[in-house]
Amino acid sequence: MSKTALITGSARGIGASIALRLAKDGFDIALNDISEKSFENNDIIEKITAFGVRCEKYIADVSDHLQCKEFVKKVKDDFGSIDVLVNNAGITRDEIGLRMSEETYDDVIRINQKSVFNMTKFVGAVMLRQKSGRIVNLASVAGLYGNPGQMNYSASKGAIIAMTKTSAKELGSRGITVNAVAPGFIKTPMTDKLTEEQRNAMLAQISMKRYGEPEEVASVVAFLCSDDASYVTGQTIEISGGLMM
Repeated sequence: MSKTALITGSARGIGASIALRLAKDGFDIALNDISEKSFENNDIIEKITAFGVRCEKYIADVSDHLQCKEFVKKVKDDFGSIDVLVNNAGITRDEIGLRMSEETYDDVIRINQKSVFNMTKFVGAVMLRQKSGRIVNLASVAGLYGNPGQMNYSASKGAIIAMTKTSAKELGSRGITVNAVAPGFIKTPMTDKLTEEQRNAMLAQISMKRYGEPEEVASVVAFLCSDDASYVTGQTIEISGGLMM
């Protein structure tokens, strides 16, 4: 029987790259994003099904507890199992801490961090009954080292690292691994908008002197979802080109 991977926030960007890589590895794919608009003018489903696997999209706000419960139930009913969960959904709302509004702080914590709690709770219950599963959480180097102007983002990603370790301890006895990846500066539409001065300042901090590619993040996630990583759990793997060495 084929295995199913559910990736949150996967219409575009790193999430879409992860979905494509897991499809290449033979997983059926449950895509998710917060709105139908995310899938407009987007050929991600066609690219995934070209690998000969099944792909369905689900519109849900994964920071909403009830929506997550209904979403996970629908995926389980549609596919029969959920073998991989990748908690990728997230946002940034940058501002210096002293100027940051409560709303801005709360929005990032809710979407980035609470979504991981919601999805781990409901998908974890499915995996417990299966006595197997892989969960990979998208953290960030900001959660490891902090980053000026990202108090909310850094707090959310640091919490995800702690949640990863806790979930690994809670679920490990049932054959479920839980790991995190912490990307550094990855080439995305967000980095494309930076000025040359900003790009040069970032690159100066990176040992390899280049941005990472979304596919390089996806490759590490794919390893953690594979049988080759069956004895790896509770870990956070930095994907940053030597950013903080």
